[in-house]
Amino acid sequence: MLPANSQNPETDLHGLLYAYLFRPGQPGRELDSAQALVHLQAPADEQFLWLHLNLAHAACERWMKSHLDLPETFFETLREGSRSTRIEHTDSALLAVVNDLVFSYGVMSSDVSTLWACARSRLLVSARLQPLHSVDELRSSVKRGEGFGSTVELLVHLVRDQGDLLTRVLRETTLKTDRIEDQLLSLRLSDNRAELGSLRRVLVRLQRLLALEPGSLLRLLNRPPEWLHEEDIRQLRASTEEFSVIISDLTSLVERIKLLQEEIAAKLTEENNRTLFTLTVVTVLALPINIIAGFFGMNVGGVPLSDDPHGFWVLVALVVTFTLIAGRWAFRKRGDY
Repeated sequence: MLPANSQNPETDLHGLLYAYLFRPGQPGRELDSAQALVHLQAPADEQFLWLHLNLAHAACERWMKSHLDLPETFFETLREGSRSTRIEHTDSALLAVVNDLVFSYGVMSSDVSTLWACARSRLLVSARLQPLHSVDELRSSVKRGEGFGSTVELLVHLVRDQGDLLTRVLRETTLKTDRIEDQLLSLRLSDNRAELGSLRRVLVRLQRLLALEPGSLLRLLNRPPEWLHEEDIRQLRASTEEFSVIISDLTSLVERIKLLQEEIAAKLTEENNRTLFTLTVVTVLALPINIIAGFFGMNVGGVPLSDDPHGFWVLVALVVTFTLIAGRWAFRKRGDY
């Protein structure tokens, strides 16, 4: 077999990234494109296939239509580019649209891409435009020798991997939020508003794209296809309940960040009001002396106290009196607010 980071020229002809064959009680075995076609044409038995394809390849959709027994709804979903996360029953198959974070050389990005999957009793087909974390985690589990009993179990593992990734995002965001909250309590605001705004935008985007549609899942669990086993239904219900808890935690974190933003905005407004009040007090205190200096600085006749030997001290007393009156008025206004 080829290394995971190499490309098979034959496989690349139609966009098949990798294929695995599963048998009961055995780990998945990787196949090339020719072997995958042979097993697709073989009589149905207890084995099943997982094919993962690259939709960015020009011949991918044409190859799927020619060699795979997939419902037309799957191709319609591909063409319309629907990004609403859901798992639904259509034409004796399970159709899944899963949104996940883009995978780039082991680095977690905040960019979201979509995986389209179609599951039958003996075949799971997944297709994407960009590499995704959840698919990479699922393939790693298969390569480690983890056993899978059905195509639905593979699909459930994919949903759980997506939930684990979202849990990591939540944990990292919670740590950042805790740090910002500690800074807020110590009155060190710095640029926390911008960081909180960025975190909130990412979480809201993930919440909108990754949350499962409850209606489609409810219809699936109430009226599952005949080939779906009880264990598959139980695992699917359990994984979606876990995912719902994660989405609920995400919603709570978004609300917490929103409250922190509001509190930071209130503190900044309070600081601005305090600064404006200080400037107002300084202006009010300087007003009497500026007015009196303006009057006595006029080059006109009849300036009072000009010949009085105590005129300077009279003016000082006058300025101090008016300044005290203005200061008392200003601080009374502050007390009113």
